[in-house]
Amino acid sequence: MDGKLAVIGLGSIGSMALWQASRLTDSVVGFEAHTPAHGRSAVGGDTRLFSMIYNGNPDYYPIRKRSRDLWTELEAETGQDILTRCGGLSIGTKDGAYISGLLETTRITAAEHEILSHEDMAERYPQHNLRTDDGAVYDPNAGALRTDRAVTAAIMAAQNNGATVHNNTPITDITETPDGVLITSGQKSWTFENVIIASGGWSPKLMPDYLKAAAETKRLILTWFVARDGMEFSPDKFPIFTRMYEDRSMYGAPAVDGVTVKATLDGRGRATPDAGNLPRELTPAEITETVDTVSEFFPGLYPTIVRSDAFPDLYTRDKNPLVGWMEEGGRIYCATGFSGGGFKNATGFGEIAAHEALGKRTFDGLDFVRPQRFKTS
Repeated sequence: MDGKLAVIGLGSIGSMALWQASRLTDSVVGFEAHTPAHGRSAVGGDTRLFSMIYNGNPDYYPIRKRSRDLWTELEAETGQDILTRCGGLSIGTKDGAYISGLLETTRITAAEHEILSHEDMAERYPQHNLRTDDGAVYDPNAGALRTDRAVTAAIMAAQNNGATVHNNTPITDITETPDGVLITSGQKSWTFENVIIASGGWSPKLMPDYLKAAAETKRLILTWFVARDGMEFSPDKFPIFTRMYEDRSMYGAPAVDGVTVKATLDGRGRATPDAGNLPRELTPAEITETVDTVSEFFPGLYPTIVRSDAFPDLYTRDKNPLVGWMEEGGRIYCATGFSGGGFKNATGFGEIAAHEALGKRTFDGLDFVRPQRFKTS
């Protein structure tokens, strides 16, 4: 055996699983096809949103709470400033489906929040050009996660704990044997007791057919704009935001660099056959819709995209991730398919994956993310 556990893919989830596993054993090895936080992975794009209020399955809430605590632990352990705690806004028609659904989830989870009227928003956050029937919900525990810092910090912490990392080592084959799992990269091979697959949009090539049929890699775009007054969009004045309507949807983060504001169309991912070769340039239609939306929402931003990119992520049919053993009684565990929403919960799911893959403990209430759900659907 070359170790108790291998983690394949050291991006948003894999880096956190490696860090958490290194707290449990020094016999853990990470494999990254390129280098940590490389610009072509789903980690790219500087920031991701973190929030405690949302419109969706209440079963995510305990994972978000644990993730929030673990982000703080990672900062303390590494001395890195990872989560910019600037609060968050969810904006939409005050009696519409988005805000109503969000408030229903919040009622169940009892997450701390504040309901803001149109007048409240105009006074506190004038950067947003609101429609007359708009309302918002403020999340005081939300913020912007610095993705590159987070991933590199987690890997550094894991190595300090005794973990081994192999960069520029793409895994081309994985085979379960009676005694362990054989993984191969070119002419090299290693054997581990158990393996975690956390390679995002690249995961399907290592997954069984029933999971390949339930997932697809999608291309997600990100865009940035220059603020006319950078101070008005600084983290202390401009929280992260998600804004949903029938015909418009956008999310974004403050100017963490003091100049550029992330403002990106939401829900526009489209299937791509190859995570490593997806089109990175925006189409004319994507540019037009993005600029039109920013022009309506934010008069304080110059209506010209100053930076854009596209990144791969693995989506499942039900938009819930794949976290658990790929086969009952097997040795291959997967933590992938986060469908564009994984980074905020990366520390929490990384802890779950590490503990379960090492046989330390299992977690209740996770049937909605177990891969086995697709065997009978």
